[in-house]
Amino acid sequence: MSVHLHWFLPTGGDGRTLVDRHAYTDGGIRRDRITPVSGVRAPDVGYLTQIAGAAEQLGFEAVLTPTGTWCEDAWLTTMALTQVTERLKFLVAFRPGVISPVLAAQMAATFQRVSRGRLLLNVVTGGDSTEQKRFGDHLDHDQRYARTDEFLRIVRGVWGGRPFDFQGEHYQVEGGLTALPPDPLPEIFFGGSSAAAGPVAARNVDVYLTWGEPPEQVRQKIDWIRGLAEREGRTVRFGIRLHTLSRDSSKEAWATANRLLDDLDPDTVAAAQQALGRSESVGQQRMLALHGGSRDALEISPNLWAGVGLVRGGAGTALVGSHAEVADRIEEYHALGIEHFVLSGYPHLEEAYWFGEGVRPELAARGLLPAGPSPLAGVPAANGRPASAPGGAPLLVAGGR
Repeated sequence: MSVHLHWFLPTGGDGRTLVDRHAYTDGGIRRDRITPVSGVRAPDVGYLTQIAGAAEQLGFEAVLTPTGTWCEDAWLTTMALTQVTERLKFLVAFRPGVISPVLAAQMAATFQRVSRGRLLLNVVTGGDSTEQKRFGDHLDHDQRYARTDEFLRIVRGVWGGRPFDFQGEHYQVEGGLTALPPDPLPEIFFGGSSAAAGPVAARNVDVYLTWGEPPEQVRQKIDWIRGLAEREGRTVRFGIRLHTLSRDSSKEAWATANRLLDDLDPDTVAAAQQALGRSESVGQQRMLALHGGSRDALEISPNLWAGVGLVRGGAGTALVGSHAEVADRIEEYHALGIEHFVLSGYPHLEEAYWFGEGVRPELAARGLLPAGPSPLAGVPAANGRPASAPGGAPLLVAGGR
């Protein structure tokens, strides 16, 4: 089982700080309450093109594009980026509650044809009622997962190429059809830590994603989902969502992590923790429990740092260390059954290069990546060094916001 490496497109903004959407103390709703944050980059198409191009050059298989109020639309953004990339796949996140399942199936089919088969789907059920209501969705947590179950059954049904009927609690479809089904069918990624989420994953998805918890907790999740899938007569593969901060030495990596932490003032952390604490997401509550809102003892497992989760919702942990140490941790998760690693770092352009040039060769040397030439083979040198971010070629970045 090889490792599949994926990167992240920061369509809500990027920069040299963990403070991104939390740059606005009220979540960005009132623009007259902006907390000044330096070094924040706008997610314009020029900057996102640089990240996508770097990911492709460095050998990442796909990039995850998030969904939500503070992000650019994932479908439109990634479709634009298919036109400036050749091999890179796009893991498009979307919410079942705000789109018809038949329309989503049709959109996926169109995307596959335009991109020549480069779509992956990340289904986000949603763990925040406030944001769900913002999009017109008023179901509670467990009902949203029940609806996701029906949604995915319909999507797979209409991809069959024949009229498909479905009568459920949330959807009634008569003669649902995707006239030209996608080829290949996009793999479906999905995450959820609640009792309501597990059976949905077991019945419908190809890859179950967990956020970056310590290895023993991840092992328990894998055993849970694997057992549920076996009862359904299915096999589910597994992935993990993590940030990374790797450097030539462990000392250098931890110094960078501490600098990111120094940028966070107590009021910013308190406001973020208060907002995140209201989330209905069981996964989010598990992330918060890893650090308890405290800056103390943030290395919760060897090389696993919970500092990101002090201000960021969702994935809140990072692998921090030398390139070899980060590769060690990936190998450890891989031994548990993790196949897909969806990674990110601040800023996303530079960290893609640190990981791609530092950790990826370590993984290849251990036989964890498919055999083949280096993704940087043939890249022209700049001043005697590879034309890549840490290697010395100038970084081209978009204007900030």
